Amino acid sequence: MSRTIWTKERVVITGASSGIGREMALEVAEKGATPILLARSIEKLKEISEQICNNTGVEAPYYRMDVTDLKEVKDTFETIYKEYGQITTLINNAGFGVFDYVIDASMEEAEAMFQVNVLGTIACTKEVLPYMIKDRSGHIIFVASQAAKIATAKASVYAATKHAVLGFANGLRLEFHNDPIHISVVNPGPIRTEFFAIADETGQYEKRMAKMMLEADVVAKKIVRLIRKPKRELNLPLWMGISATLYQVFPIIVEKIAGKQLSQK
Repeated sequence: MSRTIWTKERVVITGASSGIGREMALEVAEKGATPILLARSIEKLKEISEQICNNTGVEAPYYRMDVTDLKEVKDTFETIYKEYGQITTLINNAGFGVFDYVIDASMEEAEAMFQVNVLGTIACTKEVLPYMIKDRSGHIIFVASQAAKIATAKASVYAATKHAVLGFANGLRLEFHNDPIHISVVNPGPIRTEFFAIADETGQYEKRMAKMMLEADVVAKKIVRLIRKPKRELNLPLWMGISATLYQVFPIIVEKIAGKQLSQK
């Protein structure tokens, strides 16, 4: 696809300082589009922005923003629109998880997960909607998880947040079914990123799932591809998407057959 087409794209990425957020920023720039980077770590954002500029010649503006700070979210998006005009795509990627049995789970961590994964996502989405409605164009991509489809042991709270993201995105899509605003949801399985340093400090889950881990750059490429070729939902890997569909139709059977696998954490 021509870089000329991509140069019209201004792609805001939350959680852009690491993991697939960082990889998506690099991929967006490689295409010739402008990635606008948002995260809490200004030092990491500066480093990624400089790398993008050096490697591709593309300017990658960056802003420190905590998605749980509603005033900061509003002020940041207002600044972006003022300085760069239209945002063509918003990728809601910021999120984290902590794996623990519910009986041992910290309510402070549970609240933090909902603040970042759900309310932060809703807040960012609400900031771009008025402009996209006015422009009658735009694309919002939600990075959810296979956990949005199949909850597993020790990930009950995390799964609940991703269920919420999926439900929000699906409802939002219906609100705009007559408008040229695209809503996409990405449900990846486990990805080899820093995510598990927080999610599972023991390292046991990552070790057990090593052979099934997706590579961050591969996932990023597939997500960025959605910008120019929107689709309702992207499940990665494909077999996990199929398994999730089977689970929704035959939950008892799947739990009996795959119960041990669903308790790997």
